[in-house]
Amino acid sequence: MAGSGNTGVTRWIKAFQFTVQGLKAAYRHEEAFRQEVFVLLVSTPLAFWLGETSLEIALLIGSVLLLLIVELLNSAIEAVVDRFGGEMHELSGRAKDMGSAAVFIAMINTALVWLLLVLF
Repeated sequence: MAGSGNTGVTRWIKAFQFTVQGLKAAYRHEEAFRQEVFVLLVSTPLAFWLGETSLEIALLIGSVLLLLIVELLNSAIEAVVDRFGGEMHELSGRAKDMGSAAVFIAMINTALVWLLLVLF
């Protein structure tokens, strides 16, 4: 928040509070985010079991975290487009489609990382 006068530790606390609000909002309003959180909860213990090195474990967990990050960004794009663009517009549709494509590519990345590390 620019100009709020929050500095140092106060700024960090406020930033963390906004982060928690964002995560709660995504979990409450986005089915895909809830599903991906479930995938993270299931895959994290699996990563520790299946990963042979700390790098492999980091890649397995990191690929799912990347998927969550992309999903959050996609949801944010959709919320902004919906807020400002009630009528159909080519750019609004393009923005939503690109966000969806980013999530799809992140899913492919997650699947590839898991398949390559678990099977080979």
